[in-house]
Amino acid sequence: MSDADSRIQLIPLGGFGEIGKNMLAVKYEDTIIVIDCGLMFPEEELLGIDVVIPDISYLVENKEKVKAILLTHGHEDHVGALPYVLKEINVPVYGSRLTVGIVEGKLKEHNINNADLRVVRPREKVSTGPIETEFFRVSHSIPDCMGVAINTPLGIVLHTGDIKLDQTPVDGQVVDFRKLAEYGEKGVLAMLGDSTNADRTGFTMSEKVVGNTFEELFGKCSGRIIVTTFASNVHRIQQVVTNAEKYGRKVAVVGRSMVNNVKIAKELGYINISEDVLIEMEDIKKYPPNKVVIITTGSQGEPMSALTRMATADHRWVVLQPGDTVIISATPIPGNEKLVARTVDLLFRQGAEVIYEKGIGVHVSGHSAQEELKILINLIRPKYFIPVHGEYRHLMKHAKLAESLGIPPSKIFVAENGQVIEIGRKKATFNGKVAAGKVLVDGLGVGDVGNIVLRDRKQLSQDGIMIVVVTINKDNNEVVAGPDIVTRGFVYVRESEQLIEDAKEKAKEALDICYKKNLTEWAVIKAQVRDKLGKHLYEKTGRRPMILPIIMEV
Repeated sequence: MSDADSRIQLIPLGGFGEIGKNMLAVKYEDTIIVIDCGLMFPEEELLGIDVVIPDISYLVENKEKVKAILLTHGHEDHVGALPYVLKEINVPVYGSRLTVGIVEGKLKEHNINNADLRVVRPREKVSTGPIETEFFRVSHSIPDCMGVAINTPLGIVLHTGDIKLDQTPVDGQVVDFRKLAEYGEKGVLAMLGDSTNADRTGFTMSEKVVGNTFEELFGKCSGRIIVTTFASNVHRIQQVVTNAEKYGRKVAVVGRSMVNNVKIAKELGYINISEDVLIEMEDIKKYPPNKVVIITTGSQGEPMSALTRMATADHRWVVLQPGDTVIISATPIPGNEKLVARTVDLLFRQGAEVIYEKGIGVHVSGHSAQEELKILINLIRPKYFIPVHGEYRHLMKHAKLAESLGIPPSKIFVAENGQVIEIGRKKATFNGKVAAGKVLVDGLGVGDVGNIVLRDRKQLSQDGIMIVVVTINKDNNEVVAGPDIVTRGFVYVRESEQLIEDAKEKAKEALDICYKKNLTEWAVIKAQVRDKLGKHLYEKTGRRPMILPIIMEV
């Protein structure tokens, strides 16, 4: 293929039209590089599912072309799927020092020891075949975040990663505006921009605002202070620690992911905390309440998290008491609002004061609002614009924002997972689709739980199960024992004896029909029992339990 005919393909495998599991494949000639490798947490209807990861069948099919995975930062929705993906495609993984440190911890948990992890710094370049990638610094809610500029013979494809234009970041590492302006001056072929807050007007407040709020609250509180935030929000944790030290309080870290992330960030120098300030959680009771701050997981109301266990008086070390102040320093991820509200109620019931309201300043977003997004687009002035990272409404809002700044609608691509955006020298267009969707992880099983299993789980959770056990003589197909009935989650048996007896009669009727018609196939007999019983139970109860016939032969 001549240079004039060559194309860049941008293939979203996750993070388009959804919050989470961010993953983008960039293909030029026979080289594919992957930007981010994230997961998302399951919605309520995904019963029993632990996490959701992208479908990478396209990458597996083109395994020999995949040359590298580039990570923008260390949040779960950008790195969480790596342990699963690296088992299928083991290629070099590039990220900042903190990002690689977090990934190393995740891979150890999955017993992956052969990963090729490479630390890169802002403005460092990585060459992969005909593609040269340069990283640049951005601000977000975790240190060491970077965007990537992919230099190809056709031009620069710039991916902002998660970004906000924080002028006073906690670590002093401001967005590399000079580099962004330099790219804009050179000419950017395509820009992929973070859309998470595209529906919010104005500017996102600086992380320093939260530090000031903490300082004010810590000065007022006379009892224990419990702060919950995302375990990966290292800047927020640092501000809690700083204010705890200022007011002479000890700090205990509670919750497995929080403990792991604080340990990694401390070892790498991203959190400054004196050894005499940090205490073990079992030592909390040794100090008076006004000398303790607890940093914990559970900001999303997760049922098994440390904060939820405290709220239900089920935590081994922390028993809430009147005078405790709980600060929820996070906003609920869409879908988690009910869980968070329930946790807040339970915390109040335990006698704690809970500070969670918006507008108080205990949380700020890590993503750019509309005015910042305008600055970025005006600074970079791309030829083509592609909104990324957000639900469909966020992508549309970002697209309209770009249009208002003079980018023609024909050069703005609002894509969905799997849609291939193909960019050439003269034009860009959608060109087909690849497999993209959700792979469900349940325990050790990856992708083995599908719609049928989920449907069964939903039915079991709603109407329960009825098991019909019968023994048949295999010589003449006569019933020699049963039918016996066992139910779980359907009715309380002691109060429904007549219903169970009637169900047995209906099962017998179904078996008699099979006997008279000389039906001997087990599948046919089971279907007959299921059908007859199902209709009867629905007439009597209005419920549809799962009916499971078990036939034994003698």
